[in-house]
Amino acid sequence: MGRIIAIANQKGGVGKTTTAINLAASLAALEKKVLIVDADPQANATSGIGMDTRKITCTIYDCLIDGRDPKEAILACEVENLSLMPSNIDLVGAEIEMLDRPEREKIMKRVLARISDDYNYVLVDCSPSLGLLTVNALTASNSVIIPVQCEYFALEGLGKLLNTIKIIQNNLNPDLEIEGFLLTMYDSRLRLSNQVADEVNKHFQQMVFKTIIQRNVKLSEAPSFGQPAILYDADSRGTVNYLNLAKELIEKEEARVKQA
Repeated sequence: MGRIIAIANQKGGVGKTTTAINLAASLAALEKKVLIVDADPQANATSGIGMDTRKITCTIYDCLIDGRDPKEAILACEVENLSLMPSNIDLVGAEIEMLDRPEREKIMKRVLARISDDYNYVLVDCSPSLGLLTVNALTASNSVIIPVQCEYFALEGLGKLLNTIKIIQNNLNPDLEIEGFLLTMYDSRLRLSNQVADEVNKHFQQMVFKTIIQRNVKLSEAPSFGQPAILYDADSRGTVNYLNLAKELIEKEEARVKQA
């Protein structure tokens, strides 16, 4: 069964979608079968990987609300081994429509259970909130990656997210682990970046990924061309960072399998 990993932080602009797209593409380049699930109504992962949201006929919304077969929603991406379950603006209404459903927190879990065996990794790009969609993603996942940007308010709000994770572990998904905290938008020239990195490492120690995602122009430009950085500029610093993160994730998974 594939490992389902949510990428979550209720703060916007911390690099969730950038991480979802580029980590997925890097894992695919390392010959893993990967699915990106765009669980954000803004659909940035969908457009950032090169899909036209206006032309998509079946999305995650149709699977969650209308019970469509998730295989109907999956699209092949330009990168070999990489697929996408897209989103669009319809997903905005999903949280309200899910409110009256039985076991409303487990709807996404049931959808992903039907396809997770087809992949090594399923990465869920969460919306910047702690609403029902994010709760669904965390309930469906084996673990969560928490991107933390190396800027002034980085640690603000993390307590709230960790509290939500704890509630989900206690009530909905006892097996949910924190895969790791990922430092993003790091600029080694800035004292603030170094202070935030030190602070996060001091607080969370072994839970912080060794790989740090540096601030990189190519990473910012790539989505406007509908490509992950590995296709847009294979030699860029951003590409190298995400490939290193993918290798680190694979090593963690292999160590986990050995221990089991």
